[in-house]
Amino acid sequence: MAELMPILLFICICVALMAGYPVAFTLGGVSLVFAGIGVLTNTFDATYLSALPNRLFGIMNNQTMLAVPLFVFMGVMLEKSRVAEDLLESMSRLFGTLRGGLAISVCVVGALLAASTGIVGATVVTMGLLALPTMLRRGYDPAISTGTLAATGTLGQIIPPSIVLVLLGDVMSSAYQQAQLKMGIFSPKTVSVGDLFVGAFLPGMLLVGMYILYIIAVAIFQPKNCQRCRRKSSVRSSGASWPMHLSRR
Repeated sequence: MAELMPILLFICICVALMAGYPVAFTLGGVSLVFAGIGVLTNTFDATYLSALPNRLFGIMNNQTMLAVPLFVFMGVMLEKSRVAEDLLESMSRLFGTLRGGLAISVCVVGALLAASTGIVGATVVTMGLLALPTMLRRGYDPAISTGTLAATGTLGQIIPPSIVLVLLGDVMSSAYQQAQLKMGIFSPKTVSVGDLFVGAFLPGMLLVGMYILYIIAVAIFQPKNCQRCRRKSSVRSSGASWPMHLSRR
């Protein structure tokens, strides 16, 4: 029974999240429920719960973790200030007249937003609201449109600075120090978050380049899926979610 508890815990968390419950209450509530079940079945020591306040206090005092709420705040500011919309408009002016140029603009802006926010959800939601309706109206294949948004949204995980790299850097630093101490090295070196940022920069840029090359290949071999657009007017509309008016050629 104890071996099945992690699997059941994971399944219950997924079900609760898909049911629409808030993430914070889902993760904390389901974990406490399973801790209670473990106490009743004598598979979990209740004394471990007493370490929870100290663990939370240690996380709050971790200066590396301060980057997480600041990244979230940055993503919210980019969305509310409409900077992301202006950036997408500028990129569409640059690439919009090319076949597949709108998808290339989405890739470039998605990479820039990924570097700015470090959050996958913020990038996908922002780009989905701004770019997806326009791509579908201009004749882009739905698979190409949604695939481009989904692929560029995941760049927030790897292009530095990234929240995932910040969290991973803190965990890897502690694990690397413990490994060196067990090897008898009593002046252990640390793996900093900056080292992870440097190591992730090149793979992130390679992904962006590969996405763009794929869109160019689709535009060449399947031109019906990536329509060429022509700018008719550059006057901004105050109520439009996509400021630049484009028409299919």
